[in-house]
Parts: sequence; C-alpha cells; structure tokens
Amino acid sequence: MTGTIIMTGANGSVAVHAVHNLLSKAPDNALVLTVRNTSDSDPNTRRLREVTNRSPKSRVSIRKLDLASLEAVNEFASTVSAEITRQKLPPLTAIICNAFHWNMVADPELTEDGLEKTIHVNHVSHSALVLRLLGSFGPQGGRLVLFTSDCHYPGRNALEKYPPSIPDDLEELSRTGPEIDKQGRGFQRYANSKLVILMWTYALNRYLETDRSLNKISAIVIDPGNIVDSRALRTNTPPMLSYMQRLVLQPLQPVLRCIMPDVRRSADAGIDVAELALNQKHVGERGYFRLMVPGPSSAESLDEAKQERLWVKTIEWADITDEETTLKTSV
Repeated sequence: MTGTIIMTGANGSVAVHAVHNLLSKAPDNALVLTVRNTSDSDPNTRRLREVTNRSPKSRVSIRKLDLASLEAVNEFASTVSAEITRQKLPPLTAIICNAFHWNMVADPELTEDGLEKTIHVNHVSHSALVLRLLGSFGPQGGRLVLFTSDCHYPGRNALEKYPPSIPDDLEELSRTGPEIDKQGRGFQRYANSKLVILMWTYALNRYLETDRSLNKISAIVIDPGNIVDSRALRTNTPPMLSYMQRLVLQPLQPVLRCIMPDVRRSADAGIDVAELALNQKHVGERGYFRLMVPGPSSAESLDEAKQERLWVKTIEWADITDEETTLKTSV
C-alpha cells in the first residue's frame, strides 16, 4: 500500500534505521520526517539526511516540529492535511510516533501549554497529531505505531526507583515542581508517560474499530526492547548511564542478549518499526507488542475504566474539538 508515512523524532537512534528500511522496502512511499532542528549543525539530522540522500528518487521531506508546542503540532497537521487534499502528498498510510523526552538530571519542565514536558512530548502532542490526521488516511486504512517500554510494567526496568502508576487525579501527570531525587522521579515521569501511551492506544483502537470509516486503521504500541546503542542514554541522564553504556552495555551486548533477549541494537529495532508501519508483519493486528510478540501488558494498563479516563483527559489536554478530528471521541 503506497502513501505518505509520517515519523516524528526521525533523527533518533532507532528512527534512522527505520527510515533506511522504509526507503529500501517501500521506496514509492512519501516520507515526512520531523525533527526539532532541521539544520546539518545537528549531527543527528545530518546523519538522517545522509541516509535519505542515498535514495534520491524517493519523496522525502525533513520538517521542523517541536512537540513541546501544541500550536506547532496543530500547524504541522493542518499543513500535511492540506497537502494531501491538494494531492501534493498521497493519503496517509502510517504515522510513527517515535519522538520522546525524558530528564533525569533536572527538575521537571513546564511547556508553553502549561503541561509537564515529558507527558506533553511523549503523549499529548502525539495524540493531537494522530487525532487531527485520521481523516487524511486513504480508504484502505493504514497503521499507527506508538512506543512504550518495559518500564510501564512495575519492577521490569533496572532504572525504576518509584513504580509507574496512574493517579486518581490525572492532573498530577501534567504538573511540575522541584524534586530532590531528580533521577528517580524523572524516570518515573518517563515510565508513567509510557504507561499512558499504552492505555490510550487500547482506547484508541476501541474507537477506531467502531467507526466504519476508520476501522481499517490499526494502532500498535510496541516495546522495542532495551536499546544498548541508543543516544537516549546520553541525553538528560546522569554520567553513570553514559559510562555504563560505553563500558558495559555495548561491549557485552552479545553476552547480555543470551540472558536478556530484549537487549538489542537500534538497527534491529528499526527493522521491526518499518515492518509494522508498512503492515508487513502482524497485518491489521492491534494492541501491545513486546518486541514483535503480542502482550500481555501490565495489569493496570488493562483497566478499561482507567483507559477511558485517560482518553477523556487526553482530549482535554490536546484541546481537540469534534471539528478537529474525524473520529467520534465519545461513546
């Protein structure tokens, strides 16, 4: 199925490999790749451009998108929608919500929209992007690929100090304040965002399945594994994590994988992401995958009442009205 594929955070460790695979396996698709800095002064964007330049006949555009701003997300979605309407781009066939934020070395940040930055970038902006662009998919439908992590599951990740959980007052997820344990609480905010993404995706699939015009769009939320060469371990993290990556995780990756199958490199995860986005693996399936194996996810993530509460709160955070999405967002 040929169309337009959008990927956020396209200069990330896994993303660059996914782009390479998308270009090699489905070169007829148009790729709209978003990054915060489109200049080659950013070495990650320069690497992305080197990959895309190897396929000069492909339709690729690298565009600026700051997911910490709902205004920027809305403008981007409107621009893409208009280009599809004017047939400058073919209808969407996939959206890959890859970009993320975490911070384990500083107090939480508040975005211009008044939301804590981790939940805003990882979840709220991606939700807004998806909901605004569902009407730009073609009649054959397509794929939504979102990302979670083993950290959504209490006790599964070695960096966990405080387990992830959904509070009764959902506004607590979007608030900020000074913290003594910046690493522990920073990682908990990240883990909570990954739990929220997963639960929201379960709800999204229920709404999509009951909409006759959109039920050919399937959403998958994948845990791609623990990526030992990810630059995330060198971004907004204590020096200890960078040292561990360089001196332990990367050199010992072949050994570690014998006892920990989810320890892998970004190139392997990039293959998975491309195959899911192209609907080449698990065709038409929905829900949670750990690596490329279906569920189960954590007990809390399966609580449909909490999923629905998060769905409603996300609509509020993302400021989505009925006129701004083709999906009926309430039962």
